[in-house]
Amino acid sequence: MFNLILFGPPGSGKGTQSDKLVAKYGLIHLSTGNLLRDEIARKTPLGLEAKTFIDKGRLVPDEVVIGMVDAYFDKHKNARGFLFDGFPRTVAQAIALDKLMELKKTSIVSVLSLMVSEEELVKRLLNRGKTSGRSDDTDEKVIRKRFAVYNDETTPVAEHYKKGGKFEEIRGEGTVEEIFDALCKVIDGRMIKNR
Repeated sequence: MFNLILFGPPGSGKGTQSDKLVAKYGLIHLSTGNLLRDEIARKTPLGLEAKTFIDKGRLVPDEVVIGMVDAYFDKHKNARGFLFDGFPRTVAQAIALDKLMELKKTSIVSVLSLMVSEEELVKRLLNRGKTSGRSDDTDEKVIRKRFAVYNDETTPVAEHYKKGGKFEEIRGEGTVEEIFDALCKVIDGRMIKNR
């Protein structure tokens, strides 16, 4: 099983690139953001609770997210592999995910991080906010807070995966195709090594 984490701050292009990578490599896309938005749209108790955190630019508690990931993983037991999009966001989540993968007799093969400047991210998210209907994309203060939270809480996750030699940075600015080609080059290399 080939399990990949696509890492990067809000607005870095994870969703766009994830769709392309899933199509090319036959992976199951696991986006905690999409799982949460689905819960919010269906107004489930979990969704309503999560919305209060998201609207303030804060992260949803780890135990809620890990439970969702475990359930989603179980729904797709025969998958060729998973592409984790926007997860894990904290070292605690990374450790919990590593343990979960071990229980499932698999592991994370590669962590690819899309690197984008803060100013570019703010511009992208404000633009996305005009059409996405996502309240967290329409307020520059909330966007900058999300970026600060991302840096404070998720940069240590990069260190966690660097120790295992699984982490690689990819330039997240340029055309969608240029970024996709850079990602594929690294993934193809990891797949050859992982056989």
